[in-house]
Amino acid sequence: MARAAVTGSSGKLGRAVVTHLLEEGWDVLALDRVPSPVAGVESSVVDLTDHGQAVEALGGFDEHRAGIDALVHLAAIPAPGLRPDAATFANNATASYNVYSAALRAGVRKIVWASSETVLGLPFDEPPPYVPVDEEYAPRPTTTYSLVKTLEEELARQLCRWHPDLSMTGLRFSNVMYPEDYAEFPGWDADPAVRRWNLWGYIDARDGAQAVRRGLEHTEPGADVFIVANADTVMSRPNAELLAAEFPGVPVTRELGPNETLLSIDKARRVLGFEPQHSWRDEVGGQPAG
Repeated sequence: MARAAVTGSSGKLGRAVVTHLLEEGWDVLALDRVPSPVAGVESSVVDLTDHGQAVEALGGFDEHRAGIDALVHLAAIPAPGLRPDAATFANNATASYNVYSAALRAGVRKIVWASSETVLGLPFDEPPPYVPVDEEYAPRPTTTYSLVKTLEEELARQLCRWHPDLSMTGLRFSNVMYPEDYAEFPGWDADPAVRRWNLWGYIDARDGAQAVRRGLEHTEPGADVFIVANADTVMSRPNAELLAAEFPGVPVTRELGPNETLLSIDKARRVLGFEPQHSWRDEVGGQPAG
């Protein structure tokens, strides 16, 4: 049984990841500033901005045994605007460095981490270069939160250069949603501008957890990044109408289904085998995704 440490295990995505990995037969160590709410999982309270705590958490202490095979790093202040910019930078950048350093000291050579859709240029006050957006253009951070995510992607590349046997998979998650969030979706149809900020994208937490597992199964050495979103948009209104209203003149690089995601998951499908299994339309109704 492979053993994975999951940081940020009590967060919105972290809870789903811990549950999914347990269901898939993983031995999970949940790490966060608060105990894990997932029943039956081994849990440790840790402040990852403290390097010593990160080293002990991943190296083993007291009843928490050593022997981590993989790291899933989700811990962070999860969005811009929640804390002052300097606090967001100090927390997120320090925690990421500490946990990667601790993992490498513990012999871990497989890391999956949460990057973010924000590196694509969100909130798209400046229109994207084309749609659907993908991993082929350079990051365009617009906030301190997004800047740290961009720096973490470069950190991963450099760590993999230092350690040629290291595999680091960055997942650029879209806006994480649970089924109970979906009741709000139909109300957005009245105004395309309400959700233009991320091209009307989202990721069901359960599909986000699947993407993490797929990332853990991807053992190719080196660093790589993948957009992770659901296969459809949050809107019932068709893409052609949304784009004409909010992003006229932005090139469309291929034919799109009426409600197909504009955050391209083609690479995640091709390389990781990721395939979303859930849609808000299954929960509250709406036009079938195209």
